Amino acid sequence: MTIPDLTTPTLAITAWDDPVIDALGHDPRSTYVETFWLGILGPSTTWLLRRLVAGLDHQPDGYNLSLPDTARAIGLGSRGGRNSPFARSISRCCQFGVAQFRGGEELAVRRKVQPLTRHQVERLTPELQAAHHEWQEAELRIPTAEHQRRRARALALSLLELGEDIEGCERQLHRWRFHPAMAREAALWARDRHRAALAAAGPPPPEAA
Repeated sequence: MTIPDLTTPTLAITAWDDPVIDALGHDPRSTYVETFWLGILGPSTTWLLRRLVAGLDHQPDGYNLSLPDTARAIGLGSRGGRNSPFARSISRCCQFGVAQFRGGEELAVRRKVQPLTRHQVERLTPELQAAHHEWQEAELRIPTAEHQRRRARALALSLLELGEDIEGCERQLHRWRFHPAMAREAALWARDRHRAALAAAGPPPPEAA
């Protein structure tokens, strides 16, 4: 994995869309990530990922990230180059599959962090391994219908954010074998959630003349 020198003042941040991870993963600002991923990613990388995803919440189509300003904001100084602390944090994002470079000046970022693999869980402290097991057991206790509803909603929202319309979203959920009533409810919920997110982001800036 080659990390660019990051000598440019800005980096284009875009969303790395993945319906499966978007549906089953965890928000970087969630308790799951703070509890179980923090020791793996490291504090600086976790803070960076949170900041990148927060930017995508406000600008889903992508945005330009000021590298010096961001590095200073998360306490990594302003020194550039491939071996700088900031570059190493970006490198760890790529190493653990939560970001990937697309060309030298675009970084695609996942909006959700995947659940820990079995190998990663085994590297946690005994206390955190026990906590992770308890978390998994709690997830299994969620009623099946509720779990399916949450999954259908998450998938529907991902589809809408990828540009699918509400009818196409319902059809895809049917193909994934969700009950028609659940597919309809999930599509309507996702539409309302998507509209609210767009409204919160505000109108796009006017184009330069």
